[in-house]
Amino acid sequence: MGKIVIDTNIIVSALISRSGSYSRKIIEKVFDNLITPLMGEALFNEYTEVTNRHDIFKLCVLNKKERLEFLQAFMKCCLWCKIYYNWRPNLQDEGDNHIIELAVAGGANYIVTKNIKDLKSGELLFKKLQIKTPDEFIKEKLWEQSQ
Repeated sequence: MGKIVIDTNIIVSALISRSGSYSRKIIEKVFDNLITPLMGEALFNEYTEVTNRHDIFKLCVLNKKERLEFLQAFMKCCLWCKIYYNWRPNLQDEGDNHIIELAVAGGANYIVTKNIKDLKSGELLFKKLQIKTPDEFIKEKLWEQSQ
C-alpha cells in the first residue's frame, strides 16, 4: 500500500464535488485500502477545523454530524506520523510547510493537492517526493507505483 499525504483541499473538494470527481476517487482509493494517507498533528487540526466550517460546506450533501463521521472513518485509514524534525522548506505560505514535513517524516512518495504552485515553491526540495494533482495521481495510477 502506498503512503501519501492528502492536502486538506482534496478533502473539501471530495465532500462538495459531484460523484466521479478525481478528489472523490482519491478518497475511494483510501477506503479501498489501496493507499494509506499519512496523518500528523498539524494536518489533523487543519482537517478538523476546515470540516467544521459551515460556509465552505453549503454545497455539501452531508450535514456537520455526517462530515464528522466521514472524518472519523477517514482517520481510521490513516497512518499517524510523528514529526521529530522540522525541515522548513520555506514555502510561500508558511501554513503549508507541515505538509512537506509530514511527507518526509512518513516516507511518502506523493503529496496530492490542488495547490501545486505553492507546494513546489520551496527552497528545500526532496527528489523522491512528487507533488501531484488528484487527476494526475489517478490518471497515472500512481498508487500502484508507490506500493
